[in-house]
Amino acid sequence: MAANYDALGSQTRGSPYGSGDPYYNESSGYITPARPPKKTISKWVKFGIPVAVVVIVAAVLGGVLGSRSSKNASANSAAAASAAATSAISAKNDIGRFATATDSQYLVPIYPMTTNTAAFTTPTFVSTTNTNLAWPQDPFQPSNPSPTQVRSDRPRLIAPAYMWDSLPTLIRNDPYLSGWNDTIFSNATQYMALPPVAYFLDGGNGILDPAREIKQRVKAFSYAYRLTNDTKWLDRTYVELQNAAGNLTGGWGPDNSTKWNPTHFLDTAELTAAYAIAYDWLYDAWTLPQRSSIMTTMITYGLNLGVIAYSNNDPAAYGWWNTNTEGNWNCVCNNGLTMGALSILGDDTTGIAAQLLALTIPNALQNCALAPSSDGTWSETANYWYFGTTAHAEMASSLLTATGSTYNLLSVNSHFQLTGQYHMYVSGPGSLFNYGDCGPNKYSTTANSMMFYGQQYDMPQYQLFQRDQFDAAEPWSMFWYNPTVTGAFWDGLALDHFFDNSTDQWASMRSSWTDENALYVAVKAGTLQGHQTHNDLDCGDFVVDALGVRWFGELGSGDYNSIGYFSNDSQISERWMYYRKMTEGQNTILVNQQNQNVAAAPTVRYDTSATVQGSSTVMNVPGDSSAYFVADLSSAYFDVTSFSRGVHLINGRKQVLIQDEINASASIMWRAHTNATVAISSDGFTATLTIGSATTTVQLLNPPSGAVFTTMEPVRFATDPTPPQPDQPNDGVTVLVISLPAGSYTLEVLINPQWPGMSSSSYTTPASVPLSQWSLTSPSS
Repeated sequence: MAANYDALGSQTRGSPYGSGDPYYNESSGYITPARPPKKTISKWVKFGIPVAVVVIVAAVLGGVLGSRSSKNASANSAAAASAAATSAISAKNDIGRFATATDSQYLVPIYPMTTNTAAFTTPTFVSTTNTNLAWPQDPFQPSNPSPTQVRSDRPRLIAPAYMWDSLPTLIRNDPYLSGWNDTIFSNATQYMALPPVAYFLDGGNGILDPAREIKQRVKAFSYAYRLTNDTKWLDRTYVELQNAAGNLTGGWGPDNSTKWNPTHFLDTAELTAAYAIAYDWLYDAWTLPQRSSIMTTMITYGLNLGVIAYSNNDPAAYGWWNTNTEGNWNCVCNNGLTMGALSILGDDTTGIAAQLLALTIPNALQNCALAPSSDGTWSETANYWYFGTTAHAEMASSLLTATGSTYNLLSVNSHFQLTGQYHMYVSGPGSLFNYGDCGPNKYSTTANSMMFYGQQYDMPQYQLFQRDQFDAAEPWSMFWYNPTVTGAFWDGLALDHFFDNSTDQWASMRSSWTDENALYVAVKAGTLQGHQTHNDLDCGDFVVDALGVRWFGELGSGDYNSIGYFSNDSQISERWMYYRKMTEGQNTILVNQQNQNVAAAPTVRYDTSATVQGSSTVMNVPGDSSAYFVADLSSAYFDVTSFSRGVHLINGRKQVLIQDEINASASIMWRAHTNATVAISSDGFTATLTIGSATTTVQLLNPPSGAVFTTMEPVRFATDPTPPQPDQPNDGVTVLVISLPAGSYTLEVLINPQWPGMSSSSYTTPASVPLSQWSLTSPSS
């Protein structure tokens, strides 16, 4: 429900908000995109060019590769194992790409509904030394790695020469690599036709959009050159670099050392990373003067400023992010400086590269690597996971390929390997559970860290999940993806997961991993501080997807340039004066029309039937399959004696019960935001929600006296304090409301998606059961 999800990739629109931090968070406040005609065309949206769409006809079939079995009766066990591996990979490639389309509204993969499970098996990396099917081993294996001792050959960052040598064969033999390669070249061709990226300082909050766009282009151009040796890609890369250095007519930014905007160091870091990629990947193609120019520019506007950011003489606070910042800022900034330093080691005569590596690696270990909590949840929001993990993976991968070690960047936080699981469960058919500051990602930020983590943590399900996503087709995937991966990510994967770190406390529950029309419910509790000022006041917040629609969802980010938006997360912060951040802008209970208490410390309990999906994409949910999540949210409110909220999937995961038990000394308001057209019954006990041809009914069961559904506009109350700047409009959004005076109440709200072919008699009306007595079988009809 966040930003109009069209903005993710299918439209070009001017963002009314600053790029600022974090990068590309546009948010229109429109929960569910206007529904287009029934989806009948398979369209894979190409990452990077919002208006570009490439059509993939059904599944791209891979060739039959190698032998399906050993025909030599006397073959030894190693040969037999190799043949079995080849057969397994061949069976996978025969099917080709599992997903047949990308949903044009939410940009999630559409899987064929089939019970043919030939290749939809347990996620596995097949062991084989067949270089037609698998990467060879990296010949660079130092016995005692050091950050300043780099491999002798180029490239050294992420994609060493041995991988480039193997890539053409693997592209021919793997349908995913083949498809991504085509998309990268197509995108590079489109970038080629565009003028160099223009300088644009966004409201004083940065040049991050142009910095990331330059990085995106450099990656694509450099990739295209290395596979073709066509100098047009080399020349176009140099034009982009000269432009960002201010060496073309008209200049680019200030004509001094702050050209790359170090006061918003994300910009500096991303431009440094872009230059590092170009310097390293195209090293042998540059002339000596070109190489010198690129390195000098990188040092002048990037690495020198990094030294200042780490120094005790940093009057402009370039380096605020290197102290107690466990999140995306630290990851992005350290990564850019690390890639830059690694790229010029051996050529740098100033010593700055070695100086920075002694700073960035230990600092990232103390900050960036600690961003995921003990359950894998990212410290900020689901959207910031993209930014932080992209940078973390780039840094770890660059260190590994350049020097032979990640220096514990992958292991210092023993829970980091769980953050891929977090990403999988926070993703629903209606896109992310996008609580807090969330919006669409553009340019060079993707979820392809899943490819890297899948390989490094031996979690093939991460690669299998990500490879069908719309943003998979970009250069990092070509080297982080292991083409020996087989199986289906959903095979044996639990439908539910509960993330119970005290900072996070949230639940993900669904009816299928492969049906775009599946039921998906996510609900959160957690603390309201400690999220780097990117959260909302939203204990009890929830989203609901069903029938290919997000029925209740999030408004997403506000205007990052708004006065006080990032001031602090104290109770009196100006941030909490903006509708999208305050409690009344969330899908929860509002008491006395006041914000929640930032000192909230909820407690939760939960249970699940532990239903897992099998190898088939058709998930037949057992009738007794259920899950629930109950949170005591009393500490999140003023004027409340007690308050608990429970969410229960019932009737074989076809219906959702949301139950609130509250005792308050001030007025109470149940609120939920929807893009649906809302019709309320004459008695006020039923709301019928309609989006396109889909319908969901919402019933108020056993209503207390005076409790009825009404609707409101998604705006602040007239009695609310006036924020420093006006709120953004939330066009197309309606708030479904139940209002009651002070008192003690139980509110039971039953959400009934109108599933095709399901008769009215098949819906259940659950018995009224106190939350303290909830179980997997109670409440039931």
